[in-house]
Amino acid sequence: MSEAQLHVRQVRSSIGSKPKHRGTLRSLGLGRIGKSNTLPDRPEIRGMIARVPHLILVEEVTADSAKAKAPAKKKAAAKVADPVATALATDKAEKADKSEKAEKAPAKKAAAKKAPAKKAAASKKAATAKKAPAKKAAASKKADS
Repeated sequence: MSEAQLHVRQVRSSIGSKPKHRGTLRSLGLGRIGKSNTLPDRPEIRGMIARVPHLILVEEVTADSAKAKAPAKKKAAAKVADPVATALATDKAEKADKSEKAEKAPAKKAAAKKAPAKKAAASKKAATAKKAPAKKAAASKKADS
């Protein structure tokens, strides 16, 4: 009787997560997005997986499926059990739509937006140039007193 295995893959970054979560990922043998590890199906491992379910994807591997290694089954299981990948794909599609809309916008509007920014920067420089001599004069008056 062979022991069942768990195939664990990291699908999200540990940046910004709690230190205990980062340590749990390290103890699972993970550390970067896309890295995977096969571990025995034991209560200790299940407990670690329960701590970081938002960062990883878990697939159960039996001895029969490990020998067969059918890639089509893995892909189908990943599509069903990977909500993070689905969310990432949706985000990419939305970004692509936004970039297409930005490309369709007329160039005149973009040029019009840039011009006021230059004027504002120039007026700020002029305002600071005018204030600087006044500060120097005030400082010299204090020194004379």
